[in-house]
Amino acid sequence: MLIDSHCHLDFPELAAEEDAVVTRARDAGIAAMLTIGTRLDSFDKVRAVAERHANIWCSVGVHPHEAKEEGQRTPDRLVALAQHPKVVGIGETGLDYFYEHSPRDEQAASFRAHIAAARESGLPLIVHTRDADDDTAAILRAEMARGAFTGLIHCFSSGPVVAQAALELGMSISISGIVTFKAAEALRGIVRDIPLDRLLVETDAPYLAPVPKRGKRNEPAFVAHTAAKVAELKGVSMAELEQATTDNFFRLFTKADRNVLAA
Repeated sequence: MLIDSHCHLDFPELAAEEDAVVTRARDAGIAAMLTIGTRLDSFDKVRAVAERHANIWCSVGVHPHEAKEEGQRTPDRLVALAQHPKVVGIGETGLDYFYEHSPRDEQAASFRAHIAAARESGLPLIVHTRDADDDTAAILRAEMARGAFTGLIHCFSSGPVVAQAALELGMSISISGIVTFKAAEALRGIVRDIPLDRLLVETDAPYLAPVPKRGKRNEPAFVAHTAAKVAELKGVSMAELEQATTDNFFRLFTKADRNVLAA
């Protein structure tokens, strides 16, 4: 079985056929999903998806794109919302210098507030980073020195600077369908070197559908294609990859109840 560690089931592309998406995921061997918060004003929808399905959990956070409008300056609201039993992570948060929909200083301030929330709640931090390798690594290192927290780099597409920082800080790394793209040879090289016990897999659905589904709307069922490529790169069987990434998910997201998978 596999777990899609990062998807957006509340987004319109998937919400309109939620039950069918969940059914197709189950039929493809996807045992559970984590649907991700990107705005606090839409968090109720994210949480509602998780509440409707025993094998779906959610996170609470503000994407760096939204930092200008919803960026947090203190951890208080995030920590309060994280008390819900279905909330197992903080984020996604981080830095995005590719689009820069929000000013960099506001992204950084919100990122630090999310780290404080992860530290206070004990829940793992879900980090988005794009074209911001040096600043992301610097903030993670500085904040870890202030007090420990757990977390992962989601949809990893960065260079060795971020990978090295994440691994040194005890964080995990989640791989998306990007690893199957023809132009992603540098990423594949990094994935080969990441220890198996630090890897998760994800779709980031409805975006980034893996080969052979590229160009289509992505959905959790497609994480199997990403997992197959990661298994190939790591030189392990699919069964071993499935076991490792599932174990890694529950080791990181300790609030998620693994017992629901047996139901």
